[in-house]
Amino acid sequence: MLISVALGLLTLLSLFVGVSDVSPTALLRGGADSDAAFLLLVSRIPRTVAVVLAGASLGIAGLIMQMLVRNKFVEPGTTGVSEFATLGMLVSTVFWPGLAVVGKMGIAAVFGLLGTWVFLQVVKAIPLRQLVLVPLVGIMLGGIVGSITTFFAYRLDLLQSLGQWSQGSFASVMQGRYEFVWIAGAMVVVAWFAADRFSVIGMGESFATNLGLNYRRVVTIGMVIIAVITAAVIVTSGVIPFLGLVVPNIVSLMIGDNARRSIPWIAGLGAVFVLACDILARVIRFPYEIPLSVIVGVIGAALFLWLLLRRKGRVH
Repeated sequence: MLISVALGLLTLLSLFVGVSDVSPTALLRGGADSDAAFLLLVSRIPRTVAVVLAGASLGIAGLIMQMLVRNKFVEPGTTGVSEFATLGMLVSTVFWPGLAVVGKMGIAAVFGLLGTWVFLQVVKAIPLRQLVLVPLVGIMLGGIVGSITTFFAYRLDLLQSLGQWSQGSFASVMQGRYEFVWIAGAMVVVAWFAADRFSVIGMGESFATNLGLNYRRVVTIGMVIIAVITAAVIVTSGVIPFLGLVVPNIVSLMIGDNARRSIPWIAGLGAVFVLACDILARVIRFPYEIPLSVIVGVIGAALFLWLLLRRKGRVH
């Protein structure tokens, strides 16, 4: 209930926060043909919808990644999946510069799927006894892929485009440039329908197989959901760090690890978190705007550190 109220209030606030005057007074004074009404329909509503869908879907992507790896400290940004998807965007720009946005998103999703598979194979190949080492391996993998991407972007004079994809911001989102994030929202629905299966595979391959579940098929579905969500958000706004890590962990502390019960909470809290950070990004240096990834990165890193220290304290 509290999350629903917070989501509603932040959504209304997001519609009216910005440099241009789109207050209720301006809307009533100008009518349906005013500049304020035009800006509300073309910019503010699409931006708010994109923020909500991105926050909800990235939280779910983090939950599924944690179940696939059976580790609470992973998400697309700490496993190299985001870096692989960004590499896919660079490849599509270099080899198919005239490709439609949906085509670029498809290529980014394929690279994100490859990144998920590579990370899972690395985790299987390296016996990691401590939970914290798993995201560290993912961060190193992402660093390698990110360095390769940056090198080729520099050589091809595409660093500006790379910066746009790797630095999350909804400042350029408007009508006609945000619709692909609805695909990420659709993946949330798919994840909810498959929630019970994800809960089972989170207990291990042997346990899932003994229950008659097709482990490989469910893992493939999870990988596709993660890749599509990551690609859709990167195409729309760029990389948003730590969200898929901290939101599922906070919900887990609140209500436990049941996936079907957790998904609505994670989607709602993820949307609230990103909306709050997006509003902060717009007002901290008003009338200028700080990239959303900076705000989310600072708050998310602090929460990540708190989660690590809390887990360490429970172990000891």
